[in-house]
Amino acid sequence: MADIDGAAVPERLLITRTTTGDGVGIVILAGEVDLDGSSQLHDVLLSCVQSAPGTVVDFGEVAFLDSSGINVLISAHRAAESRGVWLRLAAPRHAVERVLQLVGVDALIACYPTVKQALAG
Repeated sequence: MADIDGAAVPERLLITRTTTGDGVGIVILAGEVDLDGSSQLHDVLLSCVQSAPGTVVDFGEVAFLDSSGINVLISAHRAAESRGVWLRLAAPRHAVERVLQLVGVDALIACYPTVKQALAG
């Protein structure tokens, strides 16, 4: 992996963007995806789907996801779809996975147990 950029919302959400050798974007999240960090996450995801052939969002270190985060994911999905590229979610913890299931995002955006599986699609 190469091309690492990092951005942080103090104490709440850490967003790291990495690009694989074949140009696929991986957005690694740690912390809480809520209103405080959703604007920055929106910008990062839109940048990824506009420049990469595919994007994986790694939720492995996310403890909380609220409706603002759900809205960001739906917006990024729509942007990816309009460009003809893919967006996949990876490694959500049980609490986050439950939210994704309750609102139906898991039916809209493919969700995988690991980043490796999400990359393989």
